[in-house]
Amino acid sequence: MSIRVGILGASGYTGAELVRLLVNHPEVELKVLTGNTQAGQQFSKVFPQFSYLKTGLLPTLSKHEENDWSDVDCVFCCLPHGTTQDIIKALPQDLKIIDLSADFRLKDVKSYEEWYGGTHRAPDLQKEAVYGLVELNRERIRSARLVANPGCYPTAAQLPLVPLLKGNIISSEDIIIDAKSGTTGAGRSPKQGTLYCEVSDGIHPYGIASHRHAPEIEQGLNEVSGGDCVINFTPHLMPMSRGILETIYAKLQPKESAESAKNVLKKAFKDEFFVTVLEGKDVPQTRHVRGSNHVFINVFEDRLPGRVIIVAAIDNVCKGASGQAIQNMNLMFGFPEHTSIDQAPMFP
Repeated sequence: MSIRVGILGASGYTGAELVRLLVNHPEVELKVLTGNTQAGQQFSKVFPQFSYLKTGLLPTLSKHEENDWSDVDCVFCCLPHGTTQDIIKALPQDLKIIDLSADFRLKDVKSYEEWYGGTHRAPDLQKEAVYGLVELNRERIRSARLVANPGCYPTAAQLPLVPLLKGNIISSEDIIIDAKSGTTGAGRSPKQGTLYCEVSDGIHPYGIASHRHAPEIEQGLNEVSGGDCVINFTPHLMPMSRGILETIYAKLQPKESAESAKNVLKKAFKDEFFVTVLEGKDVPQTRHVRGSNHVFINVFEDRLPGRVIIVAAIDNVCKGASGQAIQNMNLMFGFPEHTSIDQAPMFP
C-alpha cells in the first residue's frame, strides 16, 4: 500500500529531515510541501542538499491554504506551537496526522495554557490525540488518527525513567535531569541567541526551572509512578548542530542497585530496534547516534550511596523529532516500524 504524504512547515529543520528520510521510503509519495515564507520555490533551492534529486520528484513549496488535502493520506505538521491547532482542525477528518509541535502533547489543556501562554483552541482534538513515544505507547499509536510527536528532551528522559519507575527501581522523588542540546532544537528562524558568535566556544543553561518540556516529562513519569513527580530539569545549549545528551540522577529504592536498574532497562528494550542499553561502562555519546533514530543508554553507580546515574543520547532532529514521527507513521499505516529510518549513525 502506497500513501500520499504532506508536510506542513517543510522549510524548517524538522521538515527537511522528514524529506531526507521519506525520499527513501518505498511506500511514500510526497505530494505537498508547505512553507509560507518560501512559497513558490523549489525545495532544493531552500535546502541545496536535495539538488541531486530529479526535477519534479519533490513538489514545489506552497502555502498551506493553497492545497487540496483530499489528495493526501497523511500529514506531518512541523509548525510552531500555537499555530497548529486551527490548521489541524480545518484538515479533513479522514487524514492521519503526526504533529511535531507541542500543541497536543499535554493532556491537560489548562497545563498547556499555563506553560505555553495561550488558550488551547482545539480541546476536542486534544482528547483524541495519542502520545507518540513508540517504545512506550506502541499499541495505542497503531489505531490513532492524531499523534502528538514527543519533544526531544522528553524522549531521552522518559525512555530510561519510565521502565525504572514502573519497576519500582528508583524513587519518583529527587530526579535531576541535566540536559545538553544542539542548536537545531531552536529552529531555523534567525535568532540572536543561536548566532555563531553567541553559541561557539561556550555552553550555557536556559529555561532554568521554567522549560516547557518539564511538564511533558512529568506527565509521562506520573502515569507510571502514580504520584506527583516533580523533576529538577535544566537544559543547556551546546556549540553543535545536532544531538541531545541527558545525565539523569535518581534515588534508588531500598535494596536496588545500578546493576538491577540496568537489568530492568535491558529487559524492557531487548526487542527494540532503536534502543540500545550499552555494555559495561561504555558511555553514550551524541556523535555515536548522529543522523540516526537510535537511542544509546547506560547506567552507572553513583559515589553517593543509594543513588544511580543514567546517561541517554539521541539525535534531537531524528529520534527527537522527524525520525520518531516516521516511526509513528509506519505504525499507523502498518508498515515495518523501521522502514526508511534504519540508517546507521554518521561518524565521524
